[in-house]
Amino acid sequence: QGIQGPQGIQGPTGATGATGATGPQGIQGPQGIQGPTGATGATGSQGPTGDTGPTGAGATGATGVTGVSTTATYAFANNTSGTAISVLLGGTNVPLPNNQNIGPGITVSGGNTVFTVANAGNYYIAYTINLTAGLLVSSRITVNGSPLAGTINAPTVATGSFSATIIANLPAGAAVSLQLFGVVAIATLSTATPGATLTIIRLS
Repeated sequence: QGIQGPQGIQGPTGATGATGATGPQGIQGPQGIQGPTGATGATGSQGPTGDTGPTGAGATGATGVTGVSTTATYAFANNTSGTAISVLLGGTNVPLPNNQNIGPGITVSGGNTVFTVANAGNYYIAYTINLTAGLLVSSRITVNGSPLAGTINAPTVATGSFSATIIANLPAGAAVSLQLFGVVAIATLSTATPGATLTIIRLS
């Protein structure tokens, strides 16, 4: 065999072969840098109210100041003595010396005919008069010497019993009296029943 001759010139590249099968997945690369924070979303609707919590334990507060009782201002008196009263046309006060129950805020005169209230306010006032015989006489309450409307009994025939009840606004220092008036006569108070009664109670 003779000596190998020189390598010939490289021929042209052949056509590309078919793509081979995909190889296995490579190892996961490192995590990338965190992107910028997105815009804040819209506020959600308010949730339902939660259950009421347990009542807290606290010290009892101090007791408040006791209020003023207006009905602690009162007066009651009657006449059970069968007093004979000399009635004048312009009026004669009826004495009420018996069974007196006079609370704070009201005072009674020495003759037991004038009851003075210390404070202004609305007062319940009631009276009765019972005579031993009917007379053409009238009855009333006076305040500071003036007749109190709504308490006047002025019958047109002889009468032996009188009464009236009213709630009246009285000024401070008002002097309250029970009177017989309208005739010149002797009126004798009953002893079978209280001859006269007067009740005064401050309401407000």
